[in-house]
Amino acid sequence: MTVTEATETATPASARAPASALPEIADPSRVSPKDARQLSRLFFDRLGVLEEGTPEYQYARNTLIEMNMTLVRFAATRFRSRGHDEMEDVVQVGMIGLIKAIDRFELTREVEFTSFAVPYIVGEMKRFFRDTSWAVHVPRRLQEARIHLAKATEELRSRLDRDPTVKELSQLMCLSEEEVNEARLASNGYKSASLDAAVNSSHDEAALADFIGAEDGALELVEDFNALAPMIADLDGRERRIIHMRFVDECTQAQIGEHLGISQMHVSRLLNRTLAKLREGMLTTN
Repeated sequence: MTVTEATETATPASARAPASALPEIADPSRVSPKDARQLSRLFFDRLGVLEEGTPEYQYARNTLIEMNMTLVRFAATRFRSRGHDEMEDVVQVGMIGLIKAIDRFELTREVEFTSFAVPYIVGEMKRFFRDTSWAVHVPRRLQEARIHLAKATEELRSRLDRDPTVKELSQLMCLSEEEVNEARLASNGYKSASLDAAVNSSHDEAALADFIGAEDGALELVEDFNALAPMIADLDGRERRIIHMRFVDECTQAQIGEHLGISQMHVSRLLNRTLAKLREGMLTTN
């Protein structure tokens, strides 16, 4: 198993010279869990007085890592349903949790190292699944809400013998209806399907892409907007102000006239003249 980056060395603990007052262990990874618990206290005791970065310190630290690898394998068994290929990654991230636990453990805590380390190991594994299992990344709050939503839906479905309503789910989950709908929407990001995926259809070789999506007529306006922008920029300040008030602020001509201190008729003439100028420019561009 490769944990080179975390341990800063690829050499097994058994191949390095042991620190004074520490036993030399031929193969730390083969130490039984019972013996590992006893030896770990001895190695942690020495680790606390050794200078970090010295060969003795590295020997003690790496021996602790190798002796306690069984904790990682034990924690990984709860995720065995994920498949063999993914399990290798689970063990690797679990090793990161083990190393973090070793670096932060102190004998003065008066707690067994195994009890201290397992939450770190499992935490790294759960973080791995949270970051890699979702097809679309969503906030952790919504990932957790999806789990609660699935449990609440199943409970109410068995109790009511029908699909629960949003109101019923919100009452059981102690969430607002808006939050329940948000969790439902976020659930769509857990799995994704290829647009080339075959679907049941009377059509030959039908794919999912054939049945979703539609042309957006508004896309045709993009070119017009790009062509219009520099023309509006070339207008004088009052013309731009009138265009903005009429089509952005949606003011009436009377309101524009009152704001500019001119008559509504004058506003109408200026607006028509400006629009004619823009229209001519667009026709020339096209």
